Amino acid sequence: MNQPNGSPGAGDDRVVARILVYSDDSGTRAQVLQALGAVPGERTAARLHPDLPDLECVEVATAAVVLREFDTGTVDLAILDGEAAPVGGMGLAKQIRDEYEPCPPLLVLIARSADRWLADWSRADASAPLPVDPLGLPREVTALLRRRARRQ
Repeated sequence: MNQPNGSPGAGDDRVVARILVYSDDSGTRAQVLQALGAVPGERTAARLHPDLPDLECVEVATAAVVLREFDTGTVDLAILDGEAAPVGGMGLAKQIRDEYEPCPPLLVLIARSADRWLADWSRADASAPLPVDPLGLPREVTALLRRRARRQ
C-alpha cells in the first residue's frame, strides 16, 4: 500500500491502495470508478471495507501509460479492460505478469463469459463482467486487496 499520490513522506499519514483502471473507453472507466465509490476525474474513493485502506484510483487510457505506472512500483491492483483497443487488457495482463515481479493483483473485465478462458490464459488473478456489476466488482476488488495484504 502507498502514501496518497504514491509519494512517501508527503506529510499525510494515511495509507491508500492505488488502483489502476485501464480502458480506452471513458464510459468503462467511469463504470469502474462509480462501482468503487470514486468520482470520475478525482483520484480518491471511499473505503470498500473497514479493514482496507482508502482507494486512490488512477485512470489510464493507453497501454504505454499503464506500463509507465507499473514502472513506478506504486500500483496495488490493476483493473484492465479486456475489450480495450488497440491493446486489450488480457494481452496486457499477460505482459505485466511476465515482466513485473512482484506483480500486484490483476483483474480483467470481460464482455462475454465465454472469454473467461482468455482471462485465465492472461494469468489475471480474477475477472469480472462488462458492463460492470456495481455489487460484484467491489467484492472482487476487496477480495484481491485482502489477499495482497495477507501476503505482505
